[in-house]
Amino acid sequence: MTSLLDKMARRREELARGGLLRQRCCFAAAPGRERLLHPVAQAQATGKPLLDFAANDYLGLARHPKVISALAKGAEIYGCGSGASPLVSGYSEAHLKLEQGLCRALGAEAALLFSCGFAANTALMKTLFSAEDTVIADKLVHASMIDGLRDSKAKIRRFAHNDMAAATALLARHPGSAVLTETVFSMDGDRAPLGKLSHLCQEHGSPLILDDAHGFGLFESSPLPVFARLVTFGKALGGQGAAIVGSQELIDYLVANAREYIYSTALSPACCMGVLKALELIQQEPLLERLNANIALFRRSCQAAGISLMPSESPIQPLLVGESDKCMALAARLLERGFLVGAIRPPTVPQGSARLRITLSAEHREQDILALASALAELMA
Repeated sequence: MTSLLDKMARRREELARGGLLRQRCCFAAAPGRERLLHPVAQAQATGKPLLDFAANDYLGLARHPKVISALAKGAEIYGCGSGASPLVSGYSEAHLKLEQGLCRALGAEAALLFSCGFAANTALMKTLFSAEDTVIADKLVHASMIDGLRDSKAKIRRFAHNDMAAATALLARHPGSAVLTETVFSMDGDRAPLGKLSHLCQEHGSPLILDDAHGFGLFESSPLPVFARLVTFGKALGGQGAAIVGSQELIDYLVANAREYIYSTALSPACCMGVLKALELIQQEPLLERLNANIALFRRSCQAAGISLMPSESPIQPLLVGESDKCMALAARLLERGFLVGAIRPPTVPQGSARLRITLSAEHREQDILALASALAELMA
């Protein structure tokens, strides 16, 4: 016990010295739905409300009245939780209908639900691959993919971010190997060259696997041949959970072999009903139009103020700062002015590339976006 406590204390001190100690902040939701990333009460004595430019609820669906109503109805029908793993008694009609809705949206044969995207990605990697396999991955794929591959013992060959020449060279040496990438990269906000990667995979007989966590619902889903696609519900869909979408053969294989699926309590049916309603609303309301208008407004405002953002057409708008302490100080000063933004440090991003990860939503108001750009310009002058 003592040795473990000593080890924990040493690690804490090491992280604190490097400015990398992570701690939670607790916020209370403010009433109303003025913006997708709604104001939250600062967990400090002042109780000053904050404008949330850090969350991933890109389309404002987490607090949409129809989504809330659907989730509440699901709780009335099924209760709060599913009660068991999917292979015992936890798989309900709510799960089936959400899977079918995802398949319709993506033109796929089958889908499989998980409690979160991390579990879905690690399950996919660990279940598909073994020590005999080589997997080729973009340098910036999510940690959940990397952890799953490490657990699988597969050999990982990584190419420089979005570098088609490097990917081509690796596939030439390892033909038939699976290729992993993201549709929208979570820390840079840019997109993968999916058309080129798909063509490359077809040339070499290689399966293409996409982490679509930050792209689903925001961009037209790729009609290109995809072996497996991860979709998460906590971003554009405003809910909780995730799914792997692909062929019926793939899903049947995962049902029979994926330990994260077999040995976990199934996703709440109420959550499923809320996510299914969100999926419908994406098609029915001009949420994406509002989001894209807000993204364009923020980028124009920053450009006019001389603020250089990283290239991104997604809701993820990173502002490269460099050193971790400088990034944290800038985020703290924005917090004092009522703006909550993400301060991203190593090991999430490489050393020397700490950044503010600013996220836009369909529910942000024009005056709030302009105020954030103005505050950034003043603080960075």
